[in-house]
This record gives sequence, structure tokens and C-alpha cells, in this order.
Amino acid sequence: MAMTTPQDLTVIPAAAYAGDIPAALAWQWVQAGSAVLVDVRTDAERAWVGQVPGAVPVEWKQWPGMANNPNFDAQLQAAVPPGGKVVLLCRSGVRSVAAATRAAQLGIEAYNILEGFEGDIDANGHRGQLGGWRKQGLPWRQ
Repeated sequence: MAMTTPQDLTVIPAAAYAGDIPAALAWQWVQAGSAVLVDVRTDAERAWVGQVPGAVPVEWKQWPGMANNPNFDAQLQAAVPPGGKVVLLCRSGVRSVAAATRAAQLGIEAYNILEGFEGDIDANGHRGQLGGWRKQGLPWRQ
């Protein structure tokens, strides 16, 4: 498990939802039972790239056409108990911002996980080297 520092546990306020948080803090909340982890990547991404054990899969967009998931609201509301909070994970932390914004509109305390599962693209065009859930040594499986 990766070592955490105080900046790894900081919530950055956001305008449209509760805030942006580092993956280490999201995992801490999930382990403590104080938040539900929802993975908004496509089913294909989770199958091909990897997934976080215990994360609830609720696609923001659906493969292969990347159309919005028409059942997102209902699926998210089913995953997060009333009055609960959710931490949202995508590939790089972009779709999870949109999902957190929608969750907040639904009245859910929502947080975007910074860097997502794979992080940003490096100089060679590859993900997984500059940050993200996997790079930080948090639990995942293929």
C-alpha cells in the first residue's frame, strides 16, 4: 500500500459538487464505510483495464457508442443510500466530474476522485505512469 501524506487527504472544494479528492482519501472513506465507491467507466474499460474490488459499476457513458447511460440516475440512487456520500471514479478524472455534478443535482453528496483509475497521458501517449488509482498502489484487479 502506498504511503499517504497530508496533501493526499485533502478535499478540494468544487462549485457544482462537494469536492475533488485524492484516491487515497476516497479509499480511506470507503474502507471506513462512510462513502460508496462508484466506478463510472464503461463495462469494457473495467473488463479490459481493471477494476476496484467492491466498487459499484454505474456507467456514465456506454460502450461502444459512448452515449449517455439513460439509467444513470436510477442506478446511482440505488447504489448510494439516502443521506450517504459517493466517491466517483473514471479513467482520468473527467467523466467522474460530470457524474459528480449530476449526483449533486440529485441531492447526493458527491466527490470526484482526482486522476481517476489510470491518470493522465504521459509524453509517450500512455496512461498509468503519471498518477491514478493503480499507480498509487491502491487495491485493484484485472
